[in-house]
Amino acid sequence: MIAGIIGGIGLFLLGMILMTEGLKSLAGDALRGILERFVRGPCSGLFWGTGITALVQSSSATTLMTIGFVSAGLLTFSQSIGVILGANLGTTSTGWIVSTVGLKFSMSAVALPLIGIGALLRLVGGARLAQAGIALAGFGLIFVGIDTLQAGMAGLAERIDPAGFPGMTLLGIPALIVIGAVMTIVMQSSSAAVATTLAALYTGAISIEQAAVLVIGQNIGTTVKALLASIGASVPARRTAATHILFNLVTGLIALLLLPLFLRLMYLVAEYAEGDPGAVSLAAFHTAFNIVGVLVFLPMIGPVSKLVIRLVPERKPELVRHLDSSVSGIPSVAIEAVRRATLNIAAATIRALRSRLQGRPVQGPTGRKLHEVELAIREVQHFLGRISTESASAKQFERQLASVHAADHLRRLADACRGPFDPAVLEANPELSRIHGALLDTLDTTLKWIEAEEAHPELVPELEALSRDSAEVRKRERARLLESAAAGSGRAARSVAELEALLWLDRLTYHVWRTAYHLQRTPGDEQKSGADAYVDPSPEHDAEA
Repeated sequence: MIAGIIGGIGLFLLGMILMTEGLKSLAGDALRGILERFVRGPCSGLFWGTGITALVQSSSATTLMTIGFVSAGLLTFSQSIGVILGANLGTTSTGWIVSTVGLKFSMSAVALPLIGIGALLRLVGGARLAQAGIALAGFGLIFVGIDTLQAGMAGLAERIDPAGFPGMTLLGIPALIVIGAVMTIVMQSSSAAVATTLAALYTGAISIEQAAVLVIGQNIGTTVKALLASIGASVPARRTAATHILFNLVTGLIALLLLPLFLRLMYLVAEYAEGDPGAVSLAAFHTAFNIVGVLVFLPMIGPVSKLVIRLVPERKPELVRHLDSSVSGIPSVAIEAVRRATLNIAAATIRALRSRLQGRPVQGPTGRKLHEVELAIREVQHFLGRISTESASAKQFERQLASVHAADHLRRLADACRGPFDPAVLEANPELSRIHGALLDTLDTTLKWIEAEEAHPELVPELEALSRDSAEVRKRERARLLESAAAGSGRAARSVAELEALLWLDRLTYHVWRTAYHLQRTPGDEQKSGADAYVDPSPEHDAEA
């Protein structure tokens, strides 16, 4: 009996894990695109959160992805609240599947072939077919687990008197809630806990009233998982977890306060339900009190988001606020988070560079900003190293590679910003003055592009032309300045200063161009602009220098 129950729960959980992982991998960029394009407000977030969770049969998967989208800047925190509400509503679909299909029919005859077909697809299919096979095998395992669990619960019903369970008393109800919460914590899945409760109700081990209170506890039990997941996570992750906890606690309280009314509804459903009336009425109860919770929360999303923001203030550096270690296993989201962080770092670096080109010293605010930039680049590079590329597509890998290049050029650019610069040197050399003015103008254009995040197809060619021009001026002027320094006549020091300024500007123009090139580059973009054939003209790569 015990082996059957444990094995049934294990098979159910294994099926859920496989189906979720398979569907998540299949969804990939499509899921990211759906949320980015269609989640415009709380109601649309509720709709898509419900649908996606019903599809993948895991509110945890939807919540994790939502945390990642908020961290990556694809969703605002307020938009994410609607998705979280939908995830809680979508997870109630498990009860309907189990009560209307899993308990009504023995699915073993269908489930076992599904597992076999899924395993075969995983072994011999391509990338997408393999993921579909995993999802199919997981779907079959869910019903094998239900059958095994049902058989184990039948033995439990013979050995345990339902009268031994806490009753519907002042102390019994809290005890049942605690038992339900513990079931979710131990199984690490509210869906599995609900399925276990449905099986126990179906076999007569517990009454419908006890089952209802257990489901309330199981709903609340998911908050412990969210709380554990938020430890050490980013601010958006902790805010999302706090919203999830708040919603489930308030919804559980509402379900308890309205329990007599909900029980009447369950009895009414049981009268007209086909199949097992108790299991169907319990699934209806689970859905009903979550709907009531959603109806209470939807009009209060504004105040709720303000409350959560106040409870969980932002403490992470602004430049890397999008990076969240919890999404490193979801390539499409993690790579987008890196891109957003890199854009923030690029904007800060360009502002610091403008200050230097305008004659401000590297000490003071400019130096502090460069220090923040260097720390942020280091964190981006560490985060890039943690991104899982096993399930990444070719396009995702190209995006990641572009981010690696951009971060490297930003690091070199930040280092170059600390170089020596004397504005007075520009007056003696018209070419220096021209390159200096052109670089300042393109920096303004680049900063506007980064802040607006709009396409600017002329930007990269303009920066490339400036970098090539700077390289040609450096090569041409270098020989003349060295000859002038060698000739003496009191111009040696000035010639060396001009040469240093020329090398410095050349280095800056190159790294600004390459940063913009990689930030603006999209997967599959064949526009090379001569970049692949262009040799880095910066001093550390130029043999002549």
